[in-house]
Amino acid sequence: MQIPHIPVLPKEVNHLFEKLNEGVFLDCTLGYGGHSENLLKMHPNLHLIACDQDEEALKFSKERLREFDTRIKLYHSNFSQILEQIDLRNLRGILADIGVSSLHLDKDERGFSLRSNFLDMRMDKNQPLSAFDVINNYSKEKLANIFKIYGELKNGDFLAEKIIRARARKQIASAKELCEILGDTRLKNRKISQAILAFQALRIEVNKELEVLELFLQKLEKAHLKDCILAIICFHSLEDRIVKNYFKKWAKACICDERSLRCECGANHNLGAILNKKPLTPSQEEIKVNPRSSCAKMRAFYFK
Repeated sequence: MQIPHIPVLPKEVNHLFEKLNEGVFLDCTLGYGGHSENLLKMHPNLHLIACDQDEEALKFSKERLREFDTRIKLYHSNFSQILEQIDLRNLRGILADIGVSSLHLDKDERGFSLRSNFLDMRMDKNQPLSAFDVINNYSKEKLANIFKIYGELKNGDFLAEKIIRARARKQIASAKELCEILGDTRLKNRKISQAILAFQALRIEVNKELEVLELFLQKLEKAHLKDCILAIICFHSLEDRIVKNYFKKWAKACICDERSLRCECGANHNLGAILNKKPLTPSQEEIKVNPRSSCAKMRAFYFK
């Protein structure tokens, strides 16, 4: 079976969950099953619940994990929606790898790559909004905001203006064409081109990635999880910042006003503890094998 995607931080994920002997593990972003397969092999008494919004990925992983079929249950679902669909009482581990898979980038018709002949970027092909719709229908102001906020591009207004002018002549039909309009030049003092950052921003808008992540974390906060390890792998600074802030909030025992002279709340409001103060990142050895892992960051939290 040809595997189309290499999971990031596999050693770190395995180590984080190495003490799981039994119970249920939730893989919120199953993808092509790399992390789930490793954990099922490591823990013969562990049961897996997994979801993905990409039907192609689900079909592949169902076949890949066939030898474990008595221990797995798969859902076609966005990870922000899975918590309402399952029993959380025996949940002992949760993993959310919220990056784009190699197959998304490499498969031309998915329209994620700078050189793609399509302009799509939908992780769930059933959703109505695509990158084509955003690029050809959004106002200049909305496009500029996407580039400035999600792409952290200071010249977002300039890039939006270039798109408006180009689409006035004809529809922008491919990622390749969009890349040529934006310009694939490397930004000063940065190791990445403005086209890559603009594409990341566009992908975040199409799939509502930050909103989905916020909703997922809000639901976890109210889920009353016990004795459960949560790990989230991010590839974008905005996503990582959201996760970091939620973990800090959850680990805070005292919720008194900061101006209070002494604690009056009992200092017992923390949901658990942060397991790694600094995010885990790929080793140079891993980056050599899988260059796409270079910007991955994993943070972990233990629900007590």
